[in-house]
Amino acid sequence: MISKSKIDRAGLALAKNKYRDEAEYIELEDVFDEYRKSHLQPLSETTLELQHLLSNYGAQYYIAQRLKRKPQIIRKLNRLSVRLTQLQDIGGCRIIVQKNSDVDRLQKYLTETVKSQNVFTIDRVTDYRELGRDYTGYRSLHIILKRGGVHLELQIRSRIQHYWSESIERTSVIYGHHLKEGEGDERVIGYFKNLSDVFYEIEAGREPSLDKRLKVDELRGECEQVIEQSDRYKVFDSFVNEDIIKTLTEKENKNPAGLNNWILVFDWNAGAFVSWDIVSRNPSDAVNAYIRYEKMFPVEAGYEVVLVGSSEVATVRQTHSHYFGIESYQNILENLDTSIVGFSRKIDIDIGARQILATLHRRRFWGKKTVSIDTLGNHFCKNVLTFDSSIRSLQERGLVQISSLNSGISLSIQKKSEIEQYV
Repeated sequence: MISKSKIDRAGLALAKNKYRDEAEYIELEDVFDEYRKSHLQPLSETTLELQHLLSNYGAQYYIAQRLKRKPQIIRKLNRLSVRLTQLQDIGGCRIIVQKNSDVDRLQKYLTETVKSQNVFTIDRVTDYRELGRDYTGYRSLHIILKRGGVHLELQIRSRIQHYWSESIERTSVIYGHHLKEGEGDERVIGYFKNLSDVFYEIEAGREPSLDKRLKVDELRGECEQVIEQSDRYKVFDSFVNEDIIKTLTEKENKNPAGLNNWILVFDWNAGAFVSWDIVSRNPSDAVNAYIRYEKMFPVEAGYEVVLVGSSEVATVRQTHSHYFGIESYQNILENLDTSIVGFSRKIDIDIGARQILATLHRRRFWGKKTVSIDTLGNHFCKNVLTFDSSIRSLQERGLVQISSLNSGISLSIQKKSEIEQYV
């Protein structure tokens, strides 16, 4: 047991650099890690309990959990000027449902079913859906759960609300500013606020006014220029190949029982996963691995390390979709007459395919100048995890040509302008 005062001192040390000497800082950093670690077991047990309670819910949903990243906690302590022990979202669970009306339905269902158990209670409900939270336009229903003295946050979102949230997350990394926390150019924040308002109208079954639609388009044009001028504008404009999920599902099948803890390491400089692996179900071991990965892959170098818990890894494709690119949601975009999310970038080939194109382009393999597929896969593109399926997708689009005589591959000269847009 660690005293609240010492936990709060740990928060001050990491967020405000308030400590006596290096020895105390190291001690308080360990206290911080232990305090964060103490949330994982109650969080995992609560997620499983929620899945059990939802077994009779009767509608589609996605659920996953996460332990808040250290940089996020530190920024929140600075932004809100609160104590570490006052934060109630260090352990968080997210449920995605289809429509806003399903959020209401699920809340009512959980309120009734939670009464049938005595493991955790609903402590507080905050609804950000109608007005949007603060100046960003964030919309979601937040439920604070209490389990054995530990507070946990449950977010319930519709798919449109989640789409907006994942879009602003992905744009934040491309742009280099934490937009949901109010950082960055006010025009970019204003774009997402207006976008959220338009989405709210659509979800309510109303046609957005012409003024709102024009405002989104106007801001979009300005935001493209702001983001392109950002020093952090490096990320590949693509999505991770779906074969990654197939690989992870196969790995999950070897560890079938209960909820698995996964550590994701995503390199935003390249737009690709560095690592994604199952770690121990033991909360202490899982968080120790999390801490090691955070030190190996620092956020300052463009990495993002996340500890995710899920009993079905394929759901992470929905609950953390900003690692996989933005889904099209054509029914929304058609109402707005423009592709307003993703800033007009092409995301119709996976990241492995884009890396292969970049390699062939850089080495000038065009037309009759070919390289063998074996050399390309085993040497030039040996780090492309989805090499075979990415090659197939490029061939299907006619972007590459493969010789039937010597299995040589090259870029299609006829598609030169399209290829150069990708690379």
